Amino acid sequence: MTADHTHAATADDAAAEIKAHEYAHTHPTWKTYRWVALILTLITVGEVWVYYVPAITNSPYFVPLLLVLSAAKFAIVVLFYMHLKYDSKVFRALFTGPLVVAITVVISLLFLFGQLAIRLHGS
Repeated sequence: MTADHTHAATADDAAAEIKAHEYAHTHPTWKTYRWVALILTLITVGEVWVYYVPAITNSPYFVPLLLVLSAAKFAIVVLFYMHLKYDSKVFRALFTGPLVVAITVVISLLFLFGQLAIRLHGS
């Protein structure tokens, strides 16, 4: 092994160590956690408020509104408290890929059985 090859290997190792060290410090600060907690609290207050407003409860937008608010809270918790935002792109893809498939299947089944229920009810 030549001196140049040893120097190149050492430089690559040092660069990888620096990159790993920088990656290890990309987690959110306490200030970020406080903001996330505040946003989650506000969304929860919004959900409770929506539930107690009769005009919204009786509208066809009640359930979709609660589902959107719930999905927003889910995304925030996964991104920040489970550190998915700061993880490798591979882990994000392994999480979001099956999640998108599952959401698509659930929405498809809702439409499928919703149409079936309307046809049965109409006849």
